Amino acid sequence: MSTVDIALRRLVSARASGRCEHCRLPLEFDDSPASVDHIIALKHHGPTIAENLAFACFHDNNFKGDNIAGLDPVDSSLTRLFNPRTDRWPEHFRFSRGEIIPLTAIGRTTLYVANMNAPVRVMGRRLLMATGDIESA
Repeated sequence: MSTVDIALRRLVSARASGRCEHCRLPLEFDDSPASVDHIIALKHHGPTIAENLAFACFHDNNFKGDNIAGLDPVDSSLTRLFNPRTDRWPEHFRFSRGEIIPLTAIGRTTLYVANMNAPVRVMGRRLLMATGDIESA
């Protein structure tokens, strides 16, 4: 297990503007503490450096775990997961009424592996969109 030092943790948090880099949830509205996620997990030799770290809500990080890929739910092809350091969120996802809609195989696979559209998460995003606390498009 790697310990992320406080300076690196602050950099990762600030870079993400307080939002989960996977589901875009403003983490001030989450009831669980955010975590610093190794995009490429330590067990896959991912380094503890800024370029391999993402700010993540507990839910997404817990489901993602140490996965770096998954099976696309459409065609079962092995597909890498979304990487917030190299991928652009709007190219792989969009919001619709609180749900995250995947636009690519990477989006579908990440959405499935991280369980990003769990019913309670969709309901929470709908409430935040209604109050303007999360983008709706």
